[in-house]
Amino acid sequence: MSLTRRAVLIALGLCATAAIARTARAALTWNWHYSAPRIVAGGTFTTTDDADGNGFYQITAISGARNGAKITRLQPTGTPIPGNEPFAVDNLIRASAPQLTKNGFGFATSDGDFANPFYADFRAPPSDLEFFSTPPFTGPGNTEVAVSFTATVPEPETASLMGVALIALVAASRKRR
Repeated sequence: MSLTRRAVLIALGLCATAAIARTARAALTWNWHYSAPRIVAGGTFTTTDDADGNGFYQITAISGARNGAKITRLQPTGTPIPGNEPFAVDNLIRASAPQLTKNGFGFATSDGDFANPFYADFRAPPSDLEFFSTPPFTGPGNTEVAVSFTATVPEPETASLMGVALIALVAASRKRR
């Protein structure tokens, strides 16, 4: 079998593998980050792979840290973080702005605190905020500050397709020689 034919078969196999992986994927992994003076939080989300009619994906898992404290769990959808009653989180995210809803997502940290980043459409101009609560969840430990929030979905298929293109180019250049 010629080198060109072998390269084409490998390229086709890689394309098929990438297509199968994309079809079989039942979740997306997002990188997220937000910050403000004295606040740095970030990590990954796992979401469903199907968006609702407004382009939002349901967050099903979270990992990361806030100011060095490990994130231990996602706040259950439809419940408020302690100290922020009655504002229940919906745990939704989308790729386009605004990325968060007015309910946002919530999480607990290893030091017993809770955070709820959300989109504040009632502000002029609208912006992302973080509601932060710390035990005993009432009083001066609770804060609400503007944050700069971003979330992205890395595209693993892009690297696979670039590899396929590179193999095809190498095979074509060898055939010309």
